[in-house]
Amino acid sequence: MNKKFYLLIFLLLVTRLVQAQQSLDINFNGFGFLDNREYRAFTERSRTYSGARLALDVGLNLDSLNHFMVGINGIHEFGAKPYFLRVDPVAYYKFESSKWLFNAGMFPRAGLLSNYPRAILNDTLMYYRPNVEGLLTRYQGEHGNITLWLDWVSRQTANDREQFLFGTSGKYLPNAFGPLYVSHYFMLLHDAGPAVSIPGDHIRDNGAAQIRLGYNFGKRTMFDSLSVEAGGMVSLERERSSAAGGGGWNTPLGVVVSAYASYGRFALHDEFYKGEGHTVTYGDSFYQKKIYNRLDIIYTPFLFKHIKGQFILSLHQSPGQLSDNQQAFRIVYDLGRKKILNFKDDN
Repeated sequence: MNKKFYLLIFLLLVTRLVQAQQSLDINFNGFGFLDNREYRAFTERSRTYSGARLALDVGLNLDSLNHFMVGINGIHEFGAKPYFLRVDPVAYYKFESSKWLFNAGMFPRAGLLSNYPRAILNDTLMYYRPNVEGLLTRYQGEHGNITLWLDWVSRQTANDREQFLFGTSGKYLPNAFGPLYVSHYFMLLHDAGPAVSIPGDHIRDNGAAQIRLGYNFGKRTMFDSLSVEAGGMVSLERERSSAAGGGGWNTPLGVVVSAYASYGRFALHDEFYKGEGHTVTYGDSFYQKKIYNRLDIIYTPFLFKHIKGQFILSLHQSPGQLSDNQQAFRIVYDLGRKKILNFKDDN
């Protein structure tokens, strides 16, 4: 009897939402990648990643601010069977105004967290973990923006660990200093054990943070775009023991300097790191090195309204390994949101 009552209430609520909403739209996008990595410094990561992602979702727009999105995001690795390695559900509520964004549910990370430095969130996440599962809010003001987020990685069971990520990022642009800006990035992984305790296993926390001072030259040079950044990095590592007070934090430090320049369809991005080695679970392994430099040579042959394709040659230099390299081709296509149905508000 209770189940029928709850079902009736649910149907009434859905009917009311459909009557009140203004429109129904649909979005289709995809992402193809071929990423060959020749690493001697990390042979376990010297492999080829290749595949395609297809995403489709339908949006219920209650008004100009409130939206519900439901869909799927599936990946196929080239040469693999079955044809879809995994299909991730997309289902979230979205509030968006001129200053605020709030997402709750399972939503795409692209455009929200994809600007994080690879030292903190590595670039294979875009291939194999396209969604954030949790919450995200962003404020965009006159002098910059700030984002706060929570991403649930694993729910605790008898065998699975309880794991979630949380973090913040942002950029501050003080007008008094022209194109000068300050940006920050922070992420922490909370890793608790499974429900069945394991002898000697303890809660672990692992993450990293960067703060950077940057200068954007805009188009005041011969380049279409030119910017430089410099700042510091700290990683945070702790294993909580059963002893009073728990384990202490290990906090390696270092300095990072980067530069980006583009002209026409060509671009260069160079990043240099020097300091103590970092072990960040979701970060790029090269930052375990005390000295590391990465140069990306980028060519964009396809640049249209809905399609962008890039070739990227990455040269990795670390002590004793000066010939590590990576060749990648990535293509992104997004047809944008297309309205398919309008509803009339009976009120």
